[in-house]
Amino acid sequence: MPGISRADTSVLGRWWWSVDRVTLLALSVLIGIGYVLALAATPGLSMHLSDPHTMAMVKQIIFLALGGATMLGMSMLTLRQVKLLALGMCILFFLLTGFSLMHGVEVDGAHRWIALPGFTIQPSEFLRPAFIIVSGWLIAESRRTPGFPGKRAAFALFVMTALLLKMQPDIGMTFLFTMVIFAQFYLDGMDMKWVFLAAALVVLLFIAAFFYIDHVHTRVMLFLHPTSIGGYQAHTALSAFGNGGLFGLGPGEGQVKHFLPDARADFVFAVAGEEFGLLFCAFIILVFGAVVVRAMTRLLAEPNLFVVLAAGGLIVGFGLQAFVNMASSLSLIPTKGMTLPFISYGGSSVLAISIQMGFLLALTRKRYQGDYS
Repeated sequence: MPGISRADTSVLGRWWWSVDRVTLLALSVLIGIGYVLALAATPGLSMHLSDPHTMAMVKQIIFLALGGATMLGMSMLTLRQVKLLALGMCILFFLLTGFSLMHGVEVDGAHRWIALPGFTIQPSEFLRPAFIIVSGWLIAESRRTPGFPGKRAAFALFVMTALLLKMQPDIGMTFLFTMVIFAQFYLDGMDMKWVFLAAALVVLLFIAAFFYIDHVHTRVMLFLHPTSIGGYQAHTALSAFGNGGLFGLGPGEGQVKHFLPDARADFVFAVAGEEFGLLFCAFIILVFGAVVVRAMTRLLAEPNLFVVLAAGGLIVGFGLQAFVNMASSLSLIPTKGMTLPFISYGGSSVLAISIQMGFLLALTRKRYQGDYS
């Protein structure tokens, strides 16, 4: 917005000169890529709204537009508004996550979604950014207010949330919450002995999940034996990258979207590789990396502990989610039903990650001493 003067004291003027425009640009590029792949990942596209593929594409484009507007709106929040909004969201979506266990829509044995007119939502997607803000707030307050049990409260909130997610079950989301709270305690100055103990605990929990949770065991075995019959999805996704080569087959020319039911969601990165090639995939990785590195760099000079913990947790969750999706598409790790932020199909995913990045932009804005409240 070159027409806005530095002397402009309006809400828009103060926002423009304080927001991190590099991160904003990178996130806008990801939304643009989401538009492109909403078209590319739609098989058998016709221009009739009666076609379910067309309707899915239109809904995704609408969600991307809503997500972008939501992200911009939330990036204008003050720190106090961020805290209050996150607290309200945390309470609401924690209750809705519990509600989904009893009255949610069952898909493949999991109760993660709540049916609304015309679409479904996954409350845990919206709980994640709110949880990150609230846990960072609690941990920071334990240092700011002597005697306040903020760290214990944050850990208790994590345990209750993890139990809810385990009951759905949603192991991938449980893993994300675990890594985020671990990162926040580490940023707070966790003693190294606790770091090693926590890492050992995560490994033990993974081993336990492998032996006692059927779908985890199945996915790990398919990863270890990719040529088996059940490894069809991962093998097909991996072959799509080979078909695409360096420059891709061209928009709409890919075939993987016709054979994989999750091509628009879990394996959208494979669609990008087949139709647009290795260079385009490298560009996507570069943009995600730019968001993570830029945010972490800005936090190095941040004096407010709450901002460091909350923004650090948000960017760890964002980067880890992107890594898991892309790595599983490339068969570098076992497949996991985790969306690629802004790019995979899904209204809940797009809106939730838009809120998460809106929080990040709000937290990383330039502030003067009097603005920290």
